Amino acid sequence: MSKLPDESFRDTIGTINEEGKRAWVFPKKPSGKFYNKRKIVSYVLLAMLLSFPFIKINGNQFVLLNVIDRKFNIFGFTFWPQDFYLVVISMIVGVVFVTLFTVAFGRIFCGWVCPQTIFMEMVFRRIDYWIDGDRGAQIRLKKQKWDAEKIRKRTFKWFLYFIISFLIANVFLSYIIGSDAVLAMIKEGPADHISTIVALLIFTGVFYFIFAWFREQVCIIACPYGRLQGVLLDNKSIIVAYDHVRGEREQGRAKFKKDQNRSEEGIGDCIDCKQCVNVCPTGIDIRNGTQLECVNCTACIDECDHIMESIDLPKGLIRYASEDEIVKNEKFTFTPRMKGYTAVLFILIGILCGLLFLRNDVEATVLRLPGQTFEHKGENISNVYTFKIVNKTVKDFERIHFKIADPKGGKVILVGKPMIKIEKGEYAQGTLFIEINPAFLKSYKTNVKIEVYDGDELVETTTTNFLGPRNFN
Repeated sequence: MSKLPDESFRDTIGTINEEGKRAWVFPKKPSGKFYNKRKIVSYVLLAMLLSFPFIKINGNQFVLLNVIDRKFNIFGFTFWPQDFYLVVISMIVGVVFVTLFTVAFGRIFCGWVCPQTIFMEMVFRRIDYWIDGDRGAQIRLKKQKWDAEKIRKRTFKWFLYFIISFLIANVFLSYIIGSDAVLAMIKEGPADHISTIVALLIFTGVFYFIFAWFREQVCIIACPYGRLQGVLLDNKSIIVAYDHVRGEREQGRAKFKKDQNRSEEGIGDCIDCKQCVNVCPTGIDIRNGTQLECVNCTACIDECDHIMESIDLPKGLIRYASEDEIVKNEKFTFTPRMKGYTAVLFILIGILCGLLFLRNDVEATVLRLPGQTFEHKGENISNVYTFKIVNKTVKDFERIHFKIADPKGGKVILVGKPMIKIEKGEYAQGTLFIEINPAFLKSYKTNVKIEVYDGDELVETTTTNFLGPRNFN
Protein backbone atom coordinates (compact mmCIF):
# COMPACT_ATOMS: atom_id res chain seq x y z
CA MET A 1 0.00 0.00 0.00
CA SER A 2 1.11 3.53 -0.67
CA LYS A 3 0.65 6.51 1.63
CA LEU A 4 -0.97 9.77 0.82
CA PRO A 5 1.55 12.19 -0.70
CA ASP A 6 2.76 15.14 1.30
CA GLU A 7 2.52 18.74 0.14
CA SER A 8 6.11 18.97 -1.11
CA PHE A 9 4.90 18.62 -4.71
CA ARG A 10 3.62 22.18 -4.49
CA ASP A 11 7.17 23.48 -4.13
CA THR A 12 8.00 22.58 -7.73
CA ILE A 13 6.28 22.23 -11.08
CA GLY A 14 5.96 18.99 -13.00
CA THR A 15 8.01 20.18 -15.97
CA ILE A 16 11.19 20.92 -13.98
CA ASN A 17 13.33 18.07 -12.63
CA GLU A 18 15.41 18.00 -9.44
CA GLU A 19 18.41 19.47 -11.26
CA GLY A 20 16.32 22.42 -12.37
CA LYS A 21 16.31 21.33 -16.00
CA ARG A 22 13.36 20.95 -18.34
CA ALA A 23 11.46 17.71 -17.81
CA TRP A 24 9.71 16.98 -21.08
CA VAL A 25 6.13 15.80 -20.84
CA PHE A 26 5.11 12.88 -23.05
CA PRO A 27 1.38 12.43 -22.39
CA LYS A 28 -0.39 9.26 -23.39
CA LYS A 29 -2.81 9.70 -26.28
CA PRO A 30 -6.20 10.42 -24.68
CA SER A 31 -9.44 8.77 -25.67
CA GLY A 32 -12.93 8.61 -24.31
CA LYS A 33 -16.24 10.44 -24.02
CA PHE A 34 -14.90 13.82 -22.93
CA TYR A 35 -12.03 13.75 -25.41
CA ASN A 36 -14.45 13.14 -28.28
CA LYS A 37 -16.57 16.09 -27.16
CA ARG A 38 -13.47 18.27 -26.84
CA LYS A 39 -12.47 17.37 -30.39
CA ILE A 40 -15.82 18.54 -31.72
CA VAL A 41 -15.64 21.81 -29.76
CA SER A 42 -12.00 22.34 -30.75
CA TYR A 43 -12.54 21.78 -34.48
CA VAL A 44 -15.56 24.10 -34.50
CA LEU A 45 -13.52 26.81 -32.74
CA LEU A 46 -10.56 26.22 -35.08
CA ALA A 47 -12.83 26.61 -38.09
CA MET A 48 -14.16 29.86 -36.66
CA LEU A 49 -10.69 31.17 -35.81
CA LEU A 50 -9.30 30.39 -39.26
CA SER A 51 -12.32 31.67 -41.21
CA PHE A 52 -13.31 34.88 -39.40
CA PRO A 53 -10.71 37.11 -41.12
CA PHE A 54 -11.94 36.00 -44.55
CA ILE A 55 -15.67 36.43 -43.96
CA LYS A 56 -17.14 39.72 -45.17
CA ILE A 57 -20.40 41.36 -44.07
CA ASN A 58 -21.44 44.34 -46.19
CA GLY A 59 -17.85 44.61 -47.33
CA ASN A 60 -16.45 44.68 -43.77
CA GLN A 61 -14.16 41.97 -42.47
CA PHE A 62 -16.04 39.93 -39.85
CA VAL A 63 -13.31 40.37 -37.22
CA LEU A 64 -10.47 42.89 -37.64
CA LEU A 65 -8.16 44.18 -34.90
CA ASN A 66 -6.11 46.72 -36.86
CA VAL A 67 -4.17 48.48 -34.10
CA ILE A 68 -1.93 50.14 -36.72
CA ASP A 69 -4.75 52.13 -38.36
CA ARG A 70 -6.83 52.03 -35.17
CA LYS A 71 -9.72 50.35 -36.93
CA PHE A 72 -11.63 47.43 -35.46
CA ASN A 73 -14.36 45.27 -36.92
CA ILE A 74 -16.35 43.13 -34.53
CA PHE A 75 -18.92 40.83 -36.17
CA GLY A 76 -18.88 43.07 -39.23
CA PHE A 77 -19.46 46.34 -37.33
CA THR A 78 -16.69 48.93 -37.55
CA PHE A 79 -15.35 50.55 -34.40
CA TRP A 80 -12.93 53.48 -34.31
CA PRO A 81 -10.79 55.06 -31.57
CA GLN A 82 -13.82 57.21 -30.70
CA ASP A 83 -15.54 53.97 -29.68
CA PHE A 84 -12.71 52.82 -27.44
CA TYR A 85 -14.92 53.15 -24.36
CA LEU A 86 -17.03 50.32 -25.81
CA VAL A 87 -13.91 48.15 -26.11
CA VAL A 88 -13.00 48.87 -22.50
CA ILE A 89 -16.49 47.97 -21.26
CA SER A 90 -16.46 44.82 -23.42
CA MET A 91 -13.14 43.79 -21.86
CA ILE A 92 -14.53 44.39 -18.36
CA VAL A 93 -17.58 42.27 -19.25
CA GLY A 94 -15.23 39.53 -20.46
CA VAL A 95 -13.15 39.64 -17.27
CA VAL A 96 -16.24 39.48 -15.04
CA PHE A 97 -17.66 36.62 -17.13
CA VAL A 98 -14.43 34.61 -16.91
CA THR A 99 -14.27 35.33 -13.16
CA LEU A 100 -17.84 34.12 -12.65
CA PHE A 101 -17.22 31.06 -14.81
CA THR A 102 -14.03 30.25 -12.89
CA VAL A 103 -15.72 30.63 -9.50
CA ALA A 104 -18.46 28.24 -10.64
CA PHE A 105 -16.63 25.79 -12.92
CA GLY A 106 -12.89 26.25 -12.40
CA ARG A 107 -10.42 26.43 -15.26
CA ILE A 108 -12.74 24.87 -17.82
CA PHE A 109 -11.99 27.71 -20.28
CA CYS A 110 -8.36 26.56 -20.51
CA GLY A 111 -9.20 22.97 -21.31
CA TRP A 112 -12.03 23.53 -23.77
CA VAL A 113 -11.78 27.01 -25.36
CA CYS A 114 -8.26 28.45 -25.00
CA PRO A 115 -6.52 28.70 -28.44
CA GLN A 116 -3.20 27.63 -26.88
CA THR A 117 -4.72 24.37 -25.61
CA ILE A 118 -6.65 23.73 -28.81
CA PHE A 119 -3.63 24.17 -31.08
CA MET A 120 -1.33 22.28 -28.71
CA GLU A 121 -3.54 19.29 -27.98
CA MET A 122 -5.61 19.01 -31.15
CA VAL A 123 -3.00 19.93 -33.76
CA PHE A 124 0.61 19.67 -32.65
CA ARG A 125 0.30 16.75 -30.22
CA ARG A 126 -1.70 14.83 -32.80
CA ILE A 127 1.23 15.31 -35.16
CA ASP A 128 3.45 13.88 -32.42
CA TYR A 129 1.22 10.81 -32.09
CA TRP A 130 1.09 10.38 -35.86
CA ILE A 131 4.86 10.60 -36.45
CA ASP A 132 6.51 9.58 -33.16
CA GLY A 133 3.84 7.26 -31.75
CA ASP A 134 2.22 7.14 -28.33
CA ARG A 135 3.84 7.96 -24.99
CA GLY A 136 6.21 4.98 -24.81
CA ALA A 137 7.38 5.38 -28.40
CA GLN A 138 8.03 9.09 -27.87
CA ILE A 139 10.13 8.45 -24.76
CA ARG A 140 12.16 5.79 -26.57
CA LEU A 141 12.67 8.07 -29.57
CA LYS A 142 13.96 10.88 -27.35
CA LYS A 143 16.54 8.55 -25.80
CA GLN A 144 17.44 7.05 -29.20
CA LYS A 145 20.68 8.02 -30.91
CA TRP A 146 20.52 10.36 -33.88
CA ASP A 147 20.27 7.62 -36.48
CA ALA A 148 18.49 7.76 -39.83
CA GLU A 149 15.07 7.00 -38.32
CA LYS A 150 15.26 9.72 -35.68
CA ILE A 151 16.60 12.32 -38.14
CA ARG A 152 13.83 11.48 -40.62
CA LYS A 153 11.06 11.71 -38.01
CA ARG A 154 12.41 14.86 -36.38
CA THR A 155 12.97 16.64 -39.71
CA PHE A 156 9.51 15.77 -41.00
CA LYS A 157 7.82 16.76 -37.74
CA TRP A 158 9.69 20.07 -37.43
CA PHE A 159 8.90 20.83 -41.07
CA LEU A 160 5.17 20.31 -40.38
CA TYR A 161 5.49 22.46 -37.26
CA PHE A 162 6.97 25.26 -39.35
CA ILE A 163 4.31 25.03 -42.07
CA ILE A 164 1.46 25.10 -39.54
CA SER A 165 3.12 27.94 -37.60
CA PHE A 166 3.46 29.86 -40.87
CA LEU A 167 -0.23 29.35 -41.65
CA ILE A 168 -1.23 30.44 -38.14
CA ALA A 169 0.96 33.53 -38.55
CA ASN A 170 -0.81 34.40 -41.81
CA VAL A 171 -4.21 34.09 -40.14
CA PHE A 172 -2.98 36.11 -37.15
CA LEU A 173 -1.68 38.80 -39.51
CA SER A 174 -5.05 38.81 -41.28
CA TYR A 175 -6.64 39.82 -37.99
CA ILE A 176 -4.14 42.69 -37.63
CA ILE A 177 -3.79 44.24 -41.10
CA GLY A 178 -6.78 42.66 -42.83
CA SER A 179 -7.20 39.60 -45.01
CA ASP A 180 -7.27 41.71 -48.20
CA ALA A 181 -3.77 43.01 -47.47
CA VAL A 182 -2.46 39.51 -46.76
CA LEU A 183 -4.04 38.07 -49.93
CA ALA A 184 -2.65 41.00 -51.94
CA MET A 185 0.80 40.30 -50.54
CA ILE A 186 0.52 36.65 -51.58
CA LYS A 187 -0.63 37.64 -55.07
CA GLU A 188 1.96 40.39 -55.65
CA GLY A 189 4.87 38.49 -54.10
CA PRO A 190 7.04 39.08 -51.03
CA ALA A 191 9.49 41.42 -52.83
CA ASP A 192 6.96 44.26 -52.74
CA HIS A 193 6.10 43.70 -49.08
CA ILE A 194 9.40 43.24 -47.26
CA SER A 195 8.23 44.76 -43.95
CA THR A 196 5.12 42.57 -43.91
CA ILE A 197 7.16 39.46 -44.67
CA VAL A 198 9.53 40.30 -41.80
CA ALA A 199 6.54 40.65 -39.44
CA LEU A 200 5.12 37.38 -40.77
CA LEU A 201 8.37 35.52 -40.14
CA ILE A 202 8.59 36.96 -36.62
CA PHE A 203 5.07 35.71 -35.86
CA THR A 204 5.97 32.34 -37.39
CA GLY A 205 9.03 32.11 -35.17
CA VAL A 206 7.02 32.96 -32.07
CA PHE A 207 4.37 30.33 -32.81
CA TYR A 208 7.01 27.74 -33.70
CA PHE A 209 8.85 28.41 -30.43
CA ILE A 210 5.63 28.11 -28.41
CA PHE A 211 4.35 24.90 -29.96
CA ALA A 212 7.65 23.14 -30.67
CA TRP A 213 9.53 23.93 -27.46
CA PHE A 214 7.68 26.02 -24.84
CA ARG A 215 4.46 23.99 -25.17
CA GLU A 216 2.67 23.36 -21.84
CA GLN A 217 4.98 25.85 -20.14
CA VAL A 218 2.72 28.60 -21.51
CA CYS A 219 -0.11 27.37 -19.29
CA ILE A 220 2.14 26.73 -16.30
CA ILE A 221 4.56 29.67 -16.36
CA ALA A 222 3.41 32.39 -18.78
CA CYS A 223 -0.37 32.42 -18.36
CA PRO A 224 -1.55 34.29 -15.24
CA TYR A 225 -4.98 32.69 -15.33
CA GLY A 226 -3.85 29.55 -13.50
CA ARG A 227 -2.70 31.63 -10.56
CA LEU A 228 -6.12 33.25 -10.32
CA GLN A 229 -7.53 29.91 -9.24
CA GLY A 230 -6.03 30.39 -5.81
CA VAL A 231 -8.25 33.40 -5.11
CA LEU A 232 -11.28 32.48 -7.23
CA LEU A 233 -11.87 28.82 -6.39
CA ASP A 234 -13.49 27.62 -3.20
CA ASN A 235 -14.89 24.33 -1.91
CA LYS A 236 -18.07 24.84 -3.90
CA SER A 237 -16.40 25.32 -7.31
CA ILE A 238 -16.91 22.54 -9.85
CA ILE A 239 -13.49 21.35 -11.07
CA VAL A 240 -11.82 18.21 -12.42
CA ALA A 241 -11.32 16.52 -9.06
CA TYR A 242 -10.10 13.22 -7.68
CA ASP A 243 -12.55 11.66 -5.21
CA HIS A 244 -10.01 11.11 -2.44
CA VAL A 245 -12.69 9.86 -0.02
CA ARG A 246 -13.54 6.96 -2.27
CA GLY A 247 -10.06 6.59 -3.77
CA GLU A 248 -8.16 6.38 -0.49
CA ARG A 249 -10.62 5.26 2.24
CA GLU A 250 -9.00 4.31 5.56
CA GLN A 251 -6.07 2.28 4.23
CA GLY A 252 -5.09 4.39 1.24
CA ARG A 253 -4.70 3.25 -2.34
CA ALA A 254 -3.22 -0.10 -3.43
CA LYS A 255 -2.52 -2.13 -6.56
CA PHE A 256 -5.39 -4.12 -8.00
CA LYS A 257 -5.85 -7.72 -6.92
CA LYS A 258 -8.43 -9.97 -8.44
CA ASP A 259 -11.33 -11.08 -6.21
CA GLN A 260 -10.32 -8.59 -3.53
CA ASN A 261 -13.11 -6.80 -1.66
CA ARG A 262 -11.47 -3.41 -1.37
CA SER A 263 -14.38 -1.78 0.44
CA GLU A 264 -14.44 -4.34 3.28
CA GLU A 265 -10.66 -4.09 3.71
CA GLY A 266 -10.80 -0.29 3.79
CA ILE A 267 -8.70 0.05 0.64
CA GLY A 268 -9.54 2.86 -1.75
CA ASP A 269 -10.73 2.30 -5.31
CA CYS A 270 -7.57 3.93 -6.73
CA ILE A 271 -5.31 1.09 -7.89
CA ASP A 272 -2.29 3.41 -8.27
CA CYS A 273 -1.96 2.62 -12.00
CA LYS A 274 -0.75 6.19 -12.65
CA GLN A 275 -2.60 6.33 -15.98
CA CYS A 276 -4.12 9.65 -14.93
CA VAL A 277 -0.55 10.95 -14.55
CA ASN A 278 0.64 9.47 -17.84
CA VAL A 279 -2.19 11.04 -19.83
CA CYS A 280 -1.90 14.50 -18.27
CA PRO A 281 -0.62 17.10 -20.79
CA THR A 282 0.99 19.18 -18.02
CA GLY A 283 2.57 16.24 -16.17
CA ILE A 284 0.76 16.54 -12.83
CA ASP A 285 -0.84 13.99 -10.52
CA ILE A 286 -4.49 14.97 -10.17
CA ARG A 287 -4.67 12.88 -6.99
CA ASN A 288 -2.65 15.57 -5.21
CA GLY A 289 -5.61 17.93 -5.41
CA THR A 290 -6.17 21.26 -7.15
CA GLN A 291 -2.99 22.57 -8.80
CA LEU A 292 -2.30 25.66 -10.90
CA GLU A 293 -0.88 23.41 -13.67
CA CYS A 294 -4.25 21.67 -14.19
CA VAL A 295 -6.08 23.02 -17.24
CA ASN A 296 -9.23 20.92 -16.68
CA CYS A 297 -8.76 19.09 -19.98
CA THR A 298 -10.64 15.96 -18.68
CA ALA A 299 -8.04 13.54 -20.11
CA CYS A 300 -7.59 12.02 -16.64
CA ILE A 301 -11.37 11.53 -16.31
CA ASP A 302 -11.55 9.49 -19.51
CA GLU A 303 -8.49 7.43 -18.60
CA CYS A 304 -9.64 6.71 -15.05
CA ASP A 305 -13.14 5.79 -16.22
CA HIS A 306 -11.60 3.32 -18.66
CA ILE A 307 -9.53 1.72 -15.89
CA MET A 308 -12.47 1.55 -13.48
CA GLU A 309 -14.63 -0.05 -16.15
CA SER A 310 -11.98 -2.64 -16.94
CA ILE A 311 -11.81 -3.80 -13.27
CA ASP A 312 -15.58 -3.62 -12.64
CA LEU A 313 -15.48 -0.65 -10.30
CA PRO A 314 -17.81 2.37 -10.57
CA LYS A 315 -16.68 5.15 -12.86
CA GLY A 316 -16.33 8.72 -11.64
CA LEU A 317 -13.32 8.32 -9.35
CA ILE A 318 -12.05 11.41 -11.19
CA ARG A 319 -14.89 13.63 -12.32
CA TYR A 320 -16.31 17.14 -12.42
CA ALA A 321 -17.08 17.79 -8.76
CA SER A 322 -16.60 20.26 -5.93
CA GLU A 323 -14.68 19.57 -2.75
CA ASP A 324 -17.92 19.84 -0.76
CA GLU A 325 -19.57 17.27 -3.02
CA ILE A 326 -16.71 14.83 -2.43
CA VAL A 327 -16.36 15.37 1.33
CA LYS A 328 -19.89 16.35 2.37
CA ASN A 329 -21.91 14.92 -0.53
CA GLU A 330 -23.38 18.38 -1.15
CA LYS A 331 -24.72 19.22 -4.59
CA PHE A 332 -23.74 22.34 -6.49
CA THR A 333 -25.43 25.54 -5.27
CA PHE A 334 -25.40 29.08 -6.59
CA THR A 335 -23.46 30.83 -3.82
CA PRO A 336 -23.90 34.50 -2.80
CA ARG A 337 -20.53 35.27 -4.35
CA MET A 338 -21.69 33.83 -7.68
CA LYS A 339 -24.92 35.81 -7.41
CA GLY A 340 -22.91 38.99 -6.84
CA TYR A 341 -20.72 38.38 -9.90
CA THR A 342 -23.84 37.57 -11.93
CA ALA A 343 -25.53 40.81 -10.90
CA VAL A 344 -22.45 42.84 -11.84
CA LEU A 345 -22.22 40.97 -15.14
CA PHE A 346 -25.84 41.70 -16.10
CA ILE A 347 -25.46 45.37 -15.15
CA LEU A 348 -22.36 45.70 -17.34
CA ILE A 349 -24.03 43.86 -20.22
CA GLY A 350 -27.01 46.22 -19.93
CA ILE A 351 -24.73 49.26 -19.99
CA LEU A 352 -22.85 47.87 -23.00
CA CYS A 353 -26.05 47.13 -24.92
CA GLY A 354 -27.36 50.61 -24.16
CA LEU A 355 -24.17 52.28 -25.35
CA LEU A 356 -24.16 50.15 -28.50
CA PHE A 357 -27.75 51.15 -29.18
CA LEU A 358 -26.95 54.85 -28.67
CA ARG A 359 -23.72 54.70 -30.68
CA ASN A 360 -23.68 57.13 -33.60
CA ASP A 361 -23.11 55.78 -37.08
CA VAL A 362 -21.26 58.97 -37.97
CA GLU A 363 -18.71 60.68 -35.74
CA ALA A 364 -17.87 64.30 -36.57
CA THR A 365 -15.27 66.41 -34.78
CA VAL A 366 -14.66 70.09 -35.54
CA LEU A 367 -11.80 71.75 -33.62
CA ARG A 368 -10.54 75.30 -33.88
CA LEU A 369 -7.00 75.42 -35.24
CA PRO A 370 -4.64 75.97 -32.26
CA GLY A 371 -2.77 79.27 -32.15
CA GLN A 372 -5.12 80.98 -34.62
CA THR A 373 -7.30 83.95 -33.72
CA PHE A 374 -10.27 85.39 -35.57
CA GLU A 375 -10.12 87.36 -38.83
CA HIS A 376 -12.40 89.98 -40.35
CA LYS A 377 -13.96 88.88 -43.65
CA GLY A 378 -15.99 91.90 -44.80
CA GLU A 379 -18.83 92.25 -42.33
CA ASN A 380 -18.23 88.78 -40.85
CA ILE A 381 -15.82 87.30 -38.31
CA SER A 382 -13.95 84.18 -39.50
CA ASN A 383 -12.35 81.28 -37.58
CA VAL A 384 -10.36 78.41 -39.10
CA TYR A 385 -11.00 74.80 -38.04
CA THR A 386 -9.89 71.26 -38.72
CA PHE A 387 -12.52 68.57 -39.05
CA LYS A 388 -12.65 64.79 -39.05
CA ILE A 389 -15.69 62.73 -40.05
CA VAL A 390 -15.79 58.97 -39.46
CA ASN A 391 -18.24 56.89 -41.49
CA LYS A 392 -19.12 53.85 -39.34
CA THR A 393 -21.93 52.71 -41.62
CA VAL A 394 -21.92 50.15 -44.44
CA LYS A 395 -22.82 52.71 -47.13
CA ASP A 396 -20.87 55.45 -48.90
CA PHE A 397 -21.51 59.13 -48.26
CA GLU A 398 -21.35 60.99 -51.55
CA ARG A 399 -22.20 64.63 -50.67
CA ILE A 400 -21.12 65.52 -47.17
CA HIS A 401 -21.42 69.22 -46.30
CA PHE A 402 -21.88 71.41 -43.22
CA LYS A 403 -24.49 73.90 -42.06
CA ILE A 404 -24.57 76.21 -39.04
CA ALA A 405 -27.68 75.51 -36.95
CA ASP A 406 -26.90 78.02 -34.18
CA PRO A 407 -26.24 80.92 -34.09
CA LYS A 408 -28.15 82.10 -37.12
CA GLY A 409 -26.40 83.90 -39.93
CA GLY A 410 -23.31 81.68 -39.97
CA LYS A 411 -21.86 79.83 -42.92
CA VAL A 412 -19.24 77.13 -43.51
CA ILE A 413 -16.60 77.34 -46.24
CA LEU A 414 -14.75 74.11 -46.99
CA VAL A 415 -11.15 74.32 -48.14
CA GLY A 416 -11.01 72.40 -51.41
CA LYS A 417 -14.15 70.70 -52.72
CA PRO A 418 -17.59 71.97 -51.69
CA MET A 419 -18.72 68.38 -51.06
CA ILE A 420 -16.90 65.48 -49.39
CA LYS A 421 -17.12 61.80 -50.31
CA ILE A 422 -16.51 59.24 -47.55
CA GLU A 423 -16.58 55.53 -48.32
CA LYS A 424 -18.05 53.03 -45.89
CA GLY A 425 -15.83 52.29 -42.93
CA GLU A 426 -13.49 55.16 -43.79
CA TYR A 427 -12.96 58.72 -42.63
CA ALA A 428 -12.25 62.15 -44.09
CA GLN A 429 -10.44 65.11 -42.61
CA GLY A 430 -9.60 68.60 -43.73
CA THR A 431 -9.90 72.32 -43.05
CA LEU A 432 -12.87 74.66 -43.04
CA PHE A 433 -13.72 78.26 -42.20
CA ILE A 434 -16.75 79.39 -40.22
CA GLU A 435 -17.97 82.96 -40.79
CA ILE A 436 -20.53 84.63 -38.52
CA ASN A 437 -21.83 88.17 -38.46
CA PRO A 438 -20.88 89.85 -35.13
CA ALA A 439 -24.52 90.77 -34.59
CA PHE A 440 -25.27 87.10 -33.88
CA LEU A 441 -22.41 86.57 -31.40
CA LYS A 442 -23.39 86.47 -27.72
CA SER A 443 -19.88 86.89 -26.31
CA TYR A 444 -16.28 86.74 -27.41
CA LYS A 445 -16.52 82.92 -27.13
CA THR A 446 -19.68 81.48 -28.61
CA ASN A 447 -20.80 77.85 -28.83
CA VAL A 448 -21.57 76.91 -32.42
CA LYS A 449 -23.88 74.03 -33.35
CA ILE A 450 -22.91 72.43 -36.66
CA GLU A 451 -25.07 70.03 -38.65
CA VAL A 452 -23.50 67.48 -40.99
CA TYR A 453 -25.53 66.49 -44.04
CA ASP A 454 -25.22 63.86 -46.71
CA GLY A 455 -27.16 65.56 -49.45
CA ASP A 456 -30.44 66.48 -47.77
CA GLU A 457 -30.10 63.91 -44.97
CA LEU A 458 -28.89 65.03 -41.54
CA VAL A 459 -26.36 62.44 -40.38
CA GLU A 460 -24.64 64.06 -37.39
CA THR A 461 -24.61 67.13 -35.14
CA THR A 462 -21.55 68.48 -33.36
CA THR A 463 -20.46 71.62 -31.51
CA THR A 464 -17.37 73.80 -31.35
CA ASN A 465 -16.26 77.21 -30.03
CA PHE A 466 -16.11 80.39 -32.07
CA LEU A 467 -13.89 83.31 -31.04
CA GLY A 468 -14.76 86.93 -31.72
CA PRO A 469 -13.49 90.32 -30.53
CA ARG A 470 -13.83 90.96 -26.79
CA ASN A 471 -15.26 94.46 -27.32
CA PHE A 472 -17.95 93.51 -29.86
CA ASN A 473 -21.31 95.30 -29.97
